[in-house]
Amino acid sequence: MKKENTSTGDWITEYLERQQQTLAALPTEQISEVIELLRVAHQENRQVFIFGNGGSACNASHFATDLGKGSSDALGKRFRVLSLNDNTGWMTAIGNDYDYKDIFRRQLENYANPGDVVITASVSGSSPNLLEAFTWAKGKGLKTVALIGAKRGSLIDIADHTIVVEDTHYGRVEDAHMTIYHLLCYAFMDFSQA
Repeated sequence: MKKENTSTGDWITEYLERQQQTLAALPTEQISEVIELLRVAHQENRQVFIFGNGGSACNASHFATDLGKGSSDALGKRFRVLSLNDNTGWMTAIGNDYDYKDIFRRQLENYANPGDVVITASVSGSSPNLLEAFTWAKGKGLKTVALIGAKRGSLIDIADHTIVVEDTHYGRVEDAHMTIYHLLCYAFMDFSQA
């Protein structure tokens, strides 16, 4: 919402300054740990599952594309990556016939094996379908990664690895999550030691 007596240009400048501050504060050590987790998953031919809600669903699809195509091309061996957001028929059947909170867990039940990697992003960190999937994954021996916002939510207590974006603004947090996804992918495309 535009503040009184603020021009559009001033609002844009302020927004971008806050975005830059948010990006500058990203926890590089935690991001590095997830790059290493993905490196090991790639070496061991593990499956990587990614999913989210709303804008985070779109980011999940983008991440799966970049990891599955770009990172795989650079390495010469394919990442086994799947966005669980990309099967609309399955998601709607699960949501309709069972419960919306089951849309990711029930897909994982069909695909996942112990040692596989599950990644999600959530500004609130409290979406019931994400908590359901992560609780199931932890119980089945999968490795779990959650990108979350400053609210943290319950995912921070479940995930093996968390990357917290210290902001609560949905746009800035989702933009930062996409930056993290790009870092995870481009580590294998641009940085030869990954």
